Amino acid sequence: MRKGGWWYAVVLLLGCIAVVVRSDASDHKYKLGDSVPLYANKVGPFHNPSETYRYFDLPFCHPDDVKDKSEALGEVLNGDRLVIAPYKLDFLVDKESELMCKKHLSTKEVAEFRSVVANDYYFQMYYDDLPIWGFLGKVDKEGKSDPSEYRYYLFKHLHFEIFYNKDHVIEINARTDSNALVDLTDDKEIDVEFMYSVKWKETGIPFEKRMEKYSHSSSLPSHLEIHWFSIINSCVTVLLLTGFLATILMRVLKNDFVKYAHDEETVDDQEETGWKYIHGDVFRFPKYKSLFAAALGSGTQLFTLATFIFLLALVGVFYPYNRGALFTALVVIYALTSGIAGYTAASFYCQLEGTNWVRNLLLTGGLFCGPLFLTFCFLNTVAIAYHATAALPFGTIVVIFLIWALVTSPLLVLGGIAGKNSKAEFQAPVRTTKYPREIPPLPWYRSTLPQMAMAGFLPFSAIYIELYYIFASVWGHRIYTIYSILFIVFIILLIVTAFITVALTYFQLAAEDHEWWWRSFLCGGSTGLFIYGYCLYYYYARSDMSGFMQTSFFFGYMASVCYAFFLMLGAVGFRASLFFVRHIYRSIKCE
Repeated sequence: MRKGGWWYAVVLLLGCIAVVVRSDASDHKYKLGDSVPLYANKVGPFHNPSETYRYFDLPFCHPDDVKDKSEALGEVLNGDRLVIAPYKLDFLVDKESELMCKKHLSTKEVAEFRSVVANDYYFQMYYDDLPIWGFLGKVDKEGKSDPSEYRYYLFKHLHFEIFYNKDHVIEINARTDSNALVDLTDDKEIDVEFMYSVKWKETGIPFEKRMEKYSHSSSLPSHLEIHWFSIINSCVTVLLLTGFLATILMRVLKNDFVKYAHDEETVDDQEETGWKYIHGDVFRFPKYKSLFAAALGSGTQLFTLATFIFLLALVGVFYPYNRGALFTALVVIYALTSGIAGYTAASFYCQLEGTNWVRNLLLTGGLFCGPLFLTFCFLNTVAIAYHATAALPFGTIVVIFLIWALVTSPLLVLGGIAGKNSKAEFQAPVRTTKYPREIPPLPWYRSTLPQMAMAGFLPFSAIYIELYYIFASVWGHRIYTIYSILFIVFIILLIVTAFITVALTYFQLAAEDHEWWWRSFLCGGSTGLFIYGYCLYYYYARSDMSGFMQTSFFFGYMASVCYAFFLMLGAVGFRASLFFVRHIYRSIKCE
């Protein structure tokens, strides 16, 4: 490919992906009296973001013919199930205490509403692609210590306040009337009149800036201060770490180089010590090299996936409430980058003198997708049992299978064939001896698990402040929009991971332990285990999530995310260590 061609291809791919993932955000222009549909999306417990249900699963007034809105792949994966709501919110038409419908609630329906009110159920709607939230009712606990004395009330009157600018809808707010309540405390039949009011107001906010309101919550001065404190803390950590490591390694390596050069000039048959002593074993290929190459290929693909996601975020594709854009991007980019996994794995496997490259490709294809598929099958079964919107329809599962069968798998195979035929050779600066040296006994803290603990702690400490905001966005109702800060944190994570892995690799080689291949990968990826440990802390100490479905969704999908981090950072750690090891052994003379 000509010079600059790679950049052109990347920009073209980004443009194609941006077109695919950008939602159908409306730029509709309306006239007086035009019908603007209000879509009811879902309801669910406020503290359990994954446990959501269809709006009309509850005994609201609903039309005889419920009209579903057609949804993109990402919206379905996000659990969105939009239907036309029975409210009539025509453009610039005010309404005062309009009757939506009369509903006779049976004893069973009263108990159902009481249960959802007790569990803090909220509703979510969309009006001209603008989100609306509200609670379904309230529990009166004032002056009552015994839960049996609580009073349960259902809101029956919604007030819509809509702002417009010329012929565009700019903003919408919905509030409940605290005086219009239905008492659900007792098990008895009730007749309810559901009402609503509409008030239109003019605003000077242009249509292009109507979404900025939803990003203000993550840009408040107090939040930005904490974010920047996190960045400064992480940067100081990185500077100190890299400074100390660079100083120590440069000084130690300089002494090593001088010592080894002096040894060569004085006594040729002098016994070698330290990392030079194992020069004949350091490039001995690792055990389970097919698995190692597959892990490296999968990690490289996930790193590429993360990079593309950040690029799309920085150019503004994932603006607030671009429904399902992130999930669409993840599916599309993962499918398109599978060739990278195949090429990297097959090429490296052949460099390690592997012969069964077909089995290596199968292992690469299933290393991440296999556990993710099993996790999805279990969690989707749980969602089906709960009748939740998180359960994917059969048609969506077929679409995902076709993407895997027609895009992911062929690209993986093509990448594997290209990697096998690349004829790349493993560039070892020294010859490997026929028989491996025995590794001397080492203290316990030089074994794999303590080294992984040390390697994972520093990168995790550089990102843990930002993790709270990410978790509160993904597993809560906060909005995260400061992707530039997140990208800086990601770069810091990569730098710290690479440096700490290189340092531990050097100390391992200096102790004459030549089995550094798997150790460098495990130490690099150990940050993923720390992130999963943070999941336990967040669930029990920082959230109010409960119930089997929410618990299984949280720990199931976070296990998949942390596993992806493990593979990605493991590949980064190994690549950095490989570069370092090649450099130091290229700088000395070895017989």
